[in-house]
Amino acid sequence: MSLYGWVIIGTIAGPFFLSFDKKVHFYTHWKTALPAIFCIGLLFIAWDEYFTQHSVWGFTDQYIGSVKIGHLPLEEVLFFLVVPYACVFVYEVLIAYFPKVNLIRITQAFAFAITLSGLVFSLFNLEKWYTLSASSIAALLTIGLFYIRKVTWYASFVFTFLVCIIPFLLVNGILTGSVTDFPVVWYNSDHILGARILTIPLEDLYFNYCMLLPIIGIHTWLKNRNGRSTKTD
Repeated sequence: MSLYGWVIIGTIAGPFFLSFDKKVHFYTHWKTALPAIFCIGLLFIAWDEYFTQHSVWGFTDQYIGSVKIGHLPLEEVLFFLVVPYACVFVYEVLIAYFPKVNLIRITQAFAFAITLSGLVFSLFNLEKWYTLSASSIAALLTIGLFYIRKVTWYASFVFTFLVCIIPFLLVNGILTGSVTDFPVVWYNSDHILGARILTIPLEDLYFNYCMLLPIIGIHTWLKNRNGRSTKTD
């Protein structure tokens, strides 16, 4: 088993087995969570493949398995299914256990920070592909969903994202070289700011935000639609 493979197993094990918790019963949300994960996951796999082909980032062979899909190791493809699953699980856990938590001010500050920093980073780093794409998409998603559409679930998403920062630092830290001689995933310095959280490029925060926000949005929309259909029936 490759190191990346163990990271994938460690990421999914807890959320999967706890999916059958009586209070959260996350398994009942699979019909809305899984379509959202696969839909957005495919887009991010395509993004990942394109950037890998153009050496924006790559992988150290000694830490990955031999199976590849295109230019991506199998573990990398699974990353876009496993990490979102874990985060949607956390989203539902927080809704179940903290239904009355007030996050208005934190949500407003977070949305403002993501939007402003995303626009600044993208506008002043047009030649850095990863910085430009991740930060600009994060800013545009926030403007569209929080400021224009004013979706009610955004506060719960922010709560989830902040809670997931700790496992994010752990998982991405391992992948970016915090415990190995060489990083599992390496980044081309021409396409990142160079600012890091421990060993993690700052852009990874925006990348994960861009991936998780629409997944939570689609999951919530499908869940609400199914709820309305059930009431109608």
